[in-house]
Amino acid sequence: MALQLNFAARSDVGRVRSKNDDSAYVGRYLAVVADGMGGHVGGDVASASVVLDLAPLDRNDHADPATLLADEIQSANLILNDLVHDNPKLAGMGTTCTAVLVDNNMLHMAHIGDSRAYRIKNGVFEQLSSDHTFVQRLIDEGRIKPEDAESHPHKNVLMRVLGDVDASPELDVTSFESEPGERWLLCSDGLNAVVDDATIESLLRADKPLDDICRDLVEETLNRGAPDNVTIVVFETAEARVTVEEPPRDDELTESALEVSKAGDGEPVSAALLRADLGSRPHLLVGAAELATDTDQIPIVTRSSSQKRAAALLHGASDAAEPATAQSSSQTELDEDAVPTGRRSWPLLTMVGVFLILFATSLAVGFLWIRGQYFVGTTDDRVAIYQGVPQSLGPLELSSVEETTEIPLSRLPGYSRQRVEAGLPAQDLNHAREILMDLEAALIPEAPPVSPTDQPDDTNIPLASNGVTVSASIAGATAGATGGNP
Repeated sequence: MALQLNFAARSDVGRVRSKNDDSAYVGRYLAVVADGMGGHVGGDVASASVVLDLAPLDRNDHADPATLLADEIQSANLILNDLVHDNPKLAGMGTTCTAVLVDNNMLHMAHIGDSRAYRIKNGVFEQLSSDHTFVQRLIDEGRIKPEDAESHPHKNVLMRVLGDVDASPELDVTSFESEPGERWLLCSDGLNAVVDDATIESLLRADKPLDDICRDLVEETLNRGAPDNVTIVVFETAEARVTVEEPPRDDELTESALEVSKAGDGEPVSAALLRADLGSRPHLLVGAAELATDTDQIPIVTRSSSQKRAAALLHGASDAAEPATAQSSSQTELDEDAVPTGRRSWPLLTMVGVFLILFATSLAVGFLWIRGQYFVGTTDDRVAIYQGVPQSLGPLELSSVEETTEIPLSRLPGYSRQRVEAGLPAQDLNHAREILMDLEAALIPEAPPVSPTDQPDDTNIPLASNGVTVSASIAGATAGATGGNP
């Protein structure tokens, strides 16, 4: 039996944060929740990028849906790495991701981070995802009790996220045989951090429209202080209906595709193509992804998914243009052959000379630029400030130690530690010293002691902290509406 989703979604900035770093998408065949992180910048970019990159999967005609979702999430992670490479100010940004893709009567789920998936099936309420947190690892190893998790000082420390730390992060991938009438909840940790599972279950079981359930869950979070952004996706499985959908307007899509294809690498990509593509199917987009799409504040990272859409629409025109291009190239070659060799030699020598001068100038400018760069790295298992860039040209290192510190690398949270080991860019020497102060303030104590009968201490597990300070680069907003077939 083929299934589809009836759905609702909401996102709220909460009562403490100044911007919304959460994003979510839900349609007939796809649901995604992403909770971004990244300090002053980057959290909203990371979550919006991943959600918008996965949105085109909202179809029911995939050749291999069991592996497709995980593969696309890995691709979205590589795009985040490329974005950080192009814009070092976004270094350290990351996002959780919990996504469900419908394939006939199977629901394929891929998960990383501490966003959650709950399900009510045959009257049974259960959590289907496992938090990738330091505290959950301690619980799994029997080193602390589940009831002690909420009061643990490091309950928000993440072990796995999408971002610029790991080019191929480990995902939890699961498939569930489904039937009509199941009710699912995907949420960021802004919900479960303040609302207990019993209350979540009670509100999710309510005999109400799905949008009312989303509203009640968000309001319950706000009533309890809402120190973090909260994002909710609720959907029910239903038997798919055979409907005749109105096809997207080719003229609008093609015009938008041409706009994207003509944009230079440094130019922002308009959201017009994304809006036209998303508008061709029922869906809800909330949080940072909705704000970015509605206001054209699209992160550059979405250029990749936009160009894929544009190429699919314009490849026919490109093929038609090839014969004319080939003819023009051949004519150019004939014209060049008609010029005597002696008359062509002096322009060639001039070009070579100009090239050598430009090359030498570029080397000099590049050297001066490198000497003006700073980053925070490691030396002898300690944190240090480097002048230059964390790269080399063969045996030539392009950086040198400027200042050493007594900050031990082993005491840093895993996420911060990996960022420092990779080289954390700084705007100048003073900024690098400010980073050192932040790292020193973030030092964590050793893991709880273990008895001889316990498993070996594993305090050096790579960690990532979700407790970050954010700025108001993109204002958060509450959004939600009922979608799908009732």
